[in-house]
Amino acid sequence: MSGAALRIEGVTVRFGGVVANESVSLEIPEHSIFAVIGPNGAGKTTLFNAVTGVHAPTAGEVYFFGERARLPVNAAVVARALLVGLLSGVGFFLSMNAQELWTATFDVPYVYGEPFDWMLGLEGFVGAAREVPFTMGALPAMIGLIIGSMTMLVLWSGSRGGSDVVARTGVARTFQNIRLFTEMSLVENVLVGMDYRLRTGFWSALLRLPQFGTERLAARRASIKLLRFVGLESRKAEAAGSLSYGHRRRLEIARALASDPRILLLDEPAAGMNPQEISELMELIRSLRDRGITVVLIEHHMKLVMGISDRIAVLQYGRKIAEGTPEEVRCNPRCVEAYLGADEGVA
Repeated sequence: MSGAALRIEGVTVRFGGVVANESVSLEIPEHSIFAVIGPNGAGKTTLFNAVTGVHAPTAGEVYFFGERARLPVNAAVVARALLVGLLSGVGFFLSMNAQELWTATFDVPYVYGEPFDWMLGLEGFVGAAREVPFTMGALPAMIGLIIGSMTMLVLWSGSRGGSDVVARTGVARTFQNIRLFTEMSLVENVLVGMDYRLRTGFWSALLRLPQFGTERLAARRASIKLLRFVGLESRKAEAAGSLSYGHRRRLEIARALASDPRILLLDEPAAGMNPQEISELMELIRSLRDRGITVVLIEHHMKLVMGISDRIAVLQYGRKIAEGTPEEVRCNPRCVEAYLGADEGVA
């Protein structure tokens, strides 16, 4: 039996006095298709945003394969914070004593037989630095060191559970509103989703070293393979803006797959599709599960949800009101009431 790919424990998201999600808990098994449904405004997309790091939960935790998506504390983090602090301290010191240090360093008379000018300048700088009073020298340097280090640690802490960190744990998503680069080709759009997997550094790209070309060629081939998987290979060179709505949805899925995720979150993937496109999308989602990817989707199209989901959770006003198999959810009076109203409920 497979374990939980995604576990949401008591997640609450508040925006001021508005509670978008309240104590939502879900456990989604690996290699399954899990649907989150509910009326408009039920908090479904907000829950996705909390899972993927777009919004930090007000309360609760999210676990991916049993672990939180957090950057670890290690020596490199502390070293970077101290380096920034040291540079900040030096900057404070120089700014407080700029005129004296400039004069001592660069106002150096040239005398035949004496050391080079730069040696005299360095000697003058060190001498002037030693004569700086404590309140104008060491104290500002210490304040800069503390402020710089703490700022670096605060920024690092704030980014620990961000979207980029979540993505590196093997999570990808699509959006309710399509967010493609319409002027770029299909291949280029998929390459964007593959970016963080590429290992070529800045200088290698700038100088066009051999490893840059090799990696880019491999990435392009992988992108074309993904386009083939979603049925868009024949249009790989076209601009994304030329695609129909349904094909744009497919391209978004291909771009999400470019990060090689283990969990894929789909936010209303069938929106705007015709019946034929929805049928093809159902087969595509099943094939994603067959590839070992756990699929979590938000969807209003009930035929799709009931036809492919292993389990379904129902949200209403930010709370989970039901969870179960498609048949259990279909027959649940609270679910019927949430969609149709109390007068239309089943007995």
